[in-house]
Amino acid sequence: MSIAYTVTSVLGAAMVGFSAYAIFSRAEFVVKPLADYGVPRSWWTGLGVLKAAGALGLLIGLFVPLIGIAAAIGIVLYFTGAVVTIIRARSYAHIPFPLIYLAPAAVALALAA
Repeated sequence: MSIAYTVTSVLGAAMVGFSAYAIFSRAEFVVKPLADYGVPRSWWTGLGVLKAAGALGLLIGLFVPLIGIAAAIGIVLYFTGAVVTIIRARSYAHIPFPLIYLAPAAVALALAA
């Protein structure tokens, strides 16, 4: 396991974990855009659980590589879906935000291979 893999996994887990916390705590900077994009409120807790699971999976992946790979794939897919949702809502200026969260997981995935 390389230092770069460890750093990107821990950074990605911290970022996605913070994002999960923000949705669980109903932080305005997260839930207002979700409402604007048309994401049903009933989905918000489930989305937070997916983020938290991904963050935990990246950390576990430091010891069990297959779990880290699965978590990184899940995070990349999750935030790719977020980009698609933003495009469908025509909020093009918000596209960089999910890409920032996607990047460390994508790098960790590339380094794990």
